[in-house]
Amino acid sequence: MRRNTFNIFVGLALIIFGLAACKDSKPKKFRADTISSGAISFASDNSFAPIIDEEVEMFNNDHPKAKLTAIYTNEQDAVKMLMEEKIFLAITSRQYTKNEFNTLKNLGYKSMKSAPIAYDGLALIINKSNPDTCITVKDIARILRGEAKKWSDIYPGSKQGDIEVVFDHPKSSTVRYCQDSILGGKPINSPNIQAVEKSAEVINYVESTKNAIGIIGSNWLNDKRDTTNVTFKKNIRVMSVSRMETATPENSYKPYQYYIYDDSYPLIRTIYCLLNDSYRGLPFGFSNYIASPKGQLIIYHSSILPAYGNMTTRSVIVK
Repeated sequence: MRRNTFNIFVGLALIIFGLAACKDSKPKKFRADTISSGAISFASDNSFAPIIDEEVEMFNNDHPKAKLTAIYTNEQDAVKMLMEEKIFLAITSRQYTKNEFNTLKNLGYKSMKSAPIAYDGLALIINKSNPDTCITVKDIARILRGEAKKWSDIYPGSKQGDIEVVFDHPKSSTVRYCQDSILGGKPINSPNIQAVEKSAEVINYVESTKNAIGIIGSNWLNDKRDTTNVTFKKNIRVMSVSRMETATPENSYKPYQYYIYDDSYPLIRTIYCLLNDSYRGLPFGFSNYIASPKGQLIIYHSSILPAYGNMTTRSVIVK
């Protein structure tokens, strides 16, 4: 009887310790998705929405058992969702930082990857009434630092008034690019900064504000009526940008696909898939699809440049 009682106590103790161990261990997330089936969400910086929408549509059409849902947000929140394991794929304009990579590694992940998928030109857009269409990188920096507050500070005699700078979001990839690549890591100090929520709102704001300059991803500007990708939306002007001290029509370039390809356009950024899918399911499958010939062809037919594939260029004479 004592032995039975002892066995009962030992059994209860093992159950209690077992429950405690289960409580302390990290719960494993069950996923039913595969490389080409299931339903899953991923995040993307809003500035890439037009091209990512096309990729999602084609992927879902090619894989009827798959259901991809894009969460369009700002770059900071997209990466935050990835680090918090709410998603397993984020589309951004930067790679993992060393700290982010090590954090995920310490959590037990082994499949972190930053894969380039395209190259995008950061576009400067102005109201149609603004006649000043060429600008230098140096003058862009002057505007962002708050040194040039009026259009006449750059273009003597301009009657456009104060320069209103408008971004798609305070935490977007465009803001980070301006700080890191144009201002050398320093903050934006322009007194007339506007931040909306989405890239489409930047276009609407510039269209209705004669003294505004908007900064957005060039994939928002492609006119779908033009299959050659050499025109932009007709309701705004796209500025030509120069690396020189003085901007002229001869040394300034718009973010056309070819000028991104030959590096003539000075404001180019890389678009990445940040992947953290040890399960190798649908996020892994979709990121591979974007990098595949078919996914890259979708990018090629947009206004941005695919990261992979042979590009053929031809010289033409325009009369």
